[in-house]
Amino acid sequence: MSNIHLAQTSQTPFEIDVDYADGIYIYDKEGKSYADLISGISVSNLGHNNPRIKKAIQDQVDKYLHVMVYGEYKQNPQQNLANLLAEVLPEQLNSTFFVNSGTEANEAALKLAKRVTGRTEIVSCHKSYHGSTHGSLSVTGNEQKKYHVRPLLPGVSFMEFNNESDLSLITDKTAAVIIEPIQGDAGVRIPSLSYMKALRKKCDETGAMLIFDEIQTGFGRTGKLFAFEHFDIVPDILVMGKGMGGGLPIGAFTASQQHMALLKDNPKLGHITTFGGHPVSCVAALATLEVLEKEDLMSSVAAKETLFRKLLVHPEIKNISGTGLMLAVELENFEKVEATMYNCLANGLITDWFLFNSESLRIAPPLIITEEQIRWACQVILESIDEAL
Repeated sequence: MSNIHLAQTSQTPFEIDVDYADGIYIYDKEGKSYADLISGISVSNLGHNNPRIKKAIQDQVDKYLHVMVYGEYKQNPQQNLANLLAEVLPEQLNSTFFVNSGTEANEAALKLAKRVTGRTEIVSCHKSYHGSTHGSLSVTGNEQKKYHVRPLLPGVSFMEFNNESDLSLITDKTAAVIIEPIQGDAGVRIPSLSYMKALRKKCDETGAMLIFDEIQTGFGRTGKLFAFEHFDIVPDILVMGKGMGGGLPIGAFTASQQHMALLKDNPKLGHITTFGGHPVSCVAALATLEVLEKEDLMSSVAAKETLFRKLLVHPEIKNISGTGLMLAVELENFEKVEATMYNCLANGLITDWFLFNSESLRIAPPLIITEEQIRWACQVILESIDEAL
């Protein structure tokens, strides 16, 4: 570690000594550039240092920073962002509560589902990832991440993703089903349309709230603003984070005004956050959403996915799963993935693996990546696989 006083998350961090970032590139203090093919894990969807986001942040900093805990003062950054979200989302998703991160939004969504239904049981999916706080970790479908910190939330059961027979686990005792409409850290797994329709129907029949965790998939990552649009169904609660803030920390959960109103009474302040809806994060999120809507970046995502798939052909590549600019390139084992990833890093390209699928490389570049940059990145990946052999 370069700094013994800074807590680390692993024994082998990348340790790029960051000087600045711009577009799809991160630059170290020696002037070397790294193409960021993972967008800070699906955060920098519009690239680094986007001028509209930066201008919005600068203008807000000159006005005010934190003035009060969330919900007690009228603040234009919060109101404007909530209004635009209501415009672009389905009619029933018309009330948004802003928090600081994706995992906080999941925690709050679970609370809301319990308030709405009066029930306590929760159904999630194996190989899901919903965050590292206790409630979110409780509904994460990977025991390796959890066994050291048990006990966790009781009443949580897990079903196989994209397995219609497992929907029988959803009953009239289920408060909520929390699911990623496209599983991210399991290796970008896409469910069938029939499964998603059956899931929505089962929740309707049992009265369970359907929570879509779109922390990774939201804000254009899959070629739609949100991944649920691919399946022509609407969740009861939508959870957002990561790419929402254009690089600043923010999360949110959105539901109907009727359901969200339950959090303000009996007890009063049924959910509170000090820094949620921070005005600087909100203006950054508003600028991000405006750019996505006005500059039509999402319409090019499918073609960019096609180019990645066309160019990433190698005997060592077993499969490419995913959709849009959220892809998993499967190799034979973790050893080859790790060697390829570090070869890429040495050649100025940042990739990564997945929490629950270590046999695959993560491909999730900023949506602004160009055809020329894709061609160069794919060549580096192929050469890095050769070097790993």
